[in-house]
Amino acid sequence: MTPRIADIWVYLSASPLLGLTLTLVAYQAAYWIYQRAGFNPLLNPVLLAIVMLVSALTLTDTAYAVYFDGAKFVHFLLGPATVALAVPLYLQFDRLKKLALPLACALLAGSVTAIVSAVGIAWLLGAADGTLLSVAPKSVTAPIAMGIAEKIGGIPSLTAVMVIMTGVSGAMMAKYVLDMLRITDHGVRGFAVGIAAHGIGTARAFQVSEQAGAFAGLGMGLNGLATAILMPLMLALWRVI
Repeated sequence: MTPRIADIWVYLSASPLLGLTLTLVAYQAAYWIYQRAGFNPLLNPVLLAIVMLVSALTLTDTAYAVYFDGAKFVHFLLGPATVALAVPLYLQFDRLKKLALPLACALLAGSVTAIVSAVGIAWLLGAADGTLLSVAPKSVTAPIAMGIAEKIGGIPSLTAVMVIMTGVSGAMMAKYVLDMLRITDHGVRGFAVGIAAHGIGTARAFQVSEQAGAFAGLGMGLNGLATAILMPLMLALWRVI
């Protein structure tokens, strides 16, 4: 590095600005690539930013705790951003009332399928009980999923990894799966993505249309509530069987 760049790095590495700067630069670079590729879902900017951040922290031997001192500012904004999803959702309220029953059925089917499929695949691969309990809530947004995992005896850190992997893969694959199923309605597509791929999928849905994003936000929120209710009931049934 040149002396000037080296001086900047020394300053940032000793400041909470390090995490914030790395996060913003990585995502901006990832989004540029995503944009240049014609918004190809396979080049999801969240995935690219994660790869860049992990590479940067590894190459510079920067501890995660040091990075998160600055990244926590972005982390804090997740709360207001989630609450703000109520605005586009309110604009779709008339249609929501008409679709209340189909959405409720889809929510139940999607939530149960997400839990059973995750646990079933992990069980077939020989995962231990702790791992099974950790992957069960993987389709729920991270704060809720980690809370559920902790309550039922899972490993919250493993759950967080599975949640991110689920969100990224869902955002990348949803378009192709829904196109293959010939589902064209943006509300239906958004709701499915919100249930299956939580916040990362919801962000992708908003790039498609406001309607898709609004329904994805609804699916994400309701799936968190449904999973928190269903998980203890399904766990009790599993232990009885």
